Amino acid sequence: MKILVVGGGGREHAIAWKISRSNKVSKIYCAPGNAGIEECAECIDIPVTDHEKLSDFALSMNIDLTIVGPDDPLAAGIVDVFEQKGLRIFGPRMNAAIIESSKVFSKNLMKKYNIPTAAYEAFNEPDKAIEYLETSKYPLVIKADGLALGKGVLICMDYKEAVEAVKAIMIDKQFGLAGNRLIVEEFISGPEVSVLAFCDGSHILPMTSAQDHKRALDNDQGLNTGGMGTFSPSPFYTEEVDEYCRRFIYQPTMDAMKAEGRDFVGILFVGLMLTKDGPKVLEYNARFGDPEAQVVLPRLKNDLIDVFEACIDGRLNEVELSFEQKAAVCVVLASDGYPEKYDKGFEIQGLDAWANKDDYHIFHAATRKEAGHILTNGGRVLGVTALGKDLKEARAKAYKATETIHFKNKYMRTDIGKAIE
Repeated sequence: MKILVVGGGGREHAIAWKISRSNKVSKIYCAPGNAGIEECAECIDIPVTDHEKLSDFALSMNIDLTIVGPDDPLAAGIVDVFEQKGLRIFGPRMNAAIIESSKVFSKNLMKKYNIPTAAYEAFNEPDKAIEYLETSKYPLVIKADGLALGKGVLICMDYKEAVEAVKAIMIDKQFGLAGNRLIVEEFISGPEVSVLAFCDGSHILPMTSAQDHKRALDNDQGLNTGGMGTFSPSPFYTEEVDEYCRRFIYQPTMDAMKAEGRDFVGILFVGLMLTKDGPKVLEYNARFGDPEAQVVLPRLKNDLIDVFEACIDGRLNEVELSFEQKAAVCVVLASDGYPEKYDKGFEIQGLDAWANKDDYHIFHAATRKEAGHILTNGGRVLGVTALGKDLKEARAKAYKATETIHFKNKYMRTDIGKAIE
């Protein structure tokens, strides 16, 4: 099979690496890819937003299956474009990807179908939102409605912070059009867990659990980011929690989307908060998490192509997932200053030491190759993943690997997974 992977980050490197291990795959292309993805795929310089050019490329190269990594092309209807041209593609159509691209839609869906989530109100106008804040209980959470690279969620401790958040989102348009609407949400607390699940429109098959570290600085301080590191599995996600979520969250979400005429085929990412009142949905995403994919896919034993095809063909109920007993930890190496201002274009050294080593995977997130050298090319540069017999060993191995990889202005959190050792 010839495969096209759409995207160029750490998640797409993890996907490309995983499918390169399939006996069914003869050639992988990736658009636009990065310096790490070049090791297992031929990178094609086509933007993820150019659906016509991507689909024409897939037609011209007789691509058997396209896999979409990022949220933007899914929200903009890349799956619809490919399907209209008779191309086989894995991911939700635009009318289903709305479960991520509009928080107002997803919260209303949960409310309508009694899926457990935090109480909320939605607003189209800043004045109405600010008026509501006067009588609200604090702390509370304010979320931009649309896609904001994982950064459009603000926890506000008092009225002043909340007003500033509304102005930043709706008036200053800090997150662009994503801030045309917003959600004011009840603050809930407990361990956060991410569960990625394969979906075929009717059936949903959850993968192993993972836990992300969203804040830029140690001890969960600083700004929200796309994710500074992950570990898998989460010790908080017990069999009892899994059973509850399958019964009251996962399958009800599939059924709700089907009832709305929005059959969901692809990856559903369910962000959970394990509260004292039981698990509640924080958010849905319509694709693999980044960097969750970097710890979940190395533990997955199945041939990824087999599972993707079962989803597309509506026979996911025939699949049984199997995961390594080992734990995995991913530490993100970022450019100092991320998620705000940072410099790029610095040479990365020390990568060769970890190539083809058992239990180690260096996933490239923002890198490019120039004159034979690999350079930094963004905020989150690399995801250093290690597997171990337990989380403590995996964490020690991951941080050991980070010590030998160098580039100017390298920054990382030092406490990924520390709280659960």
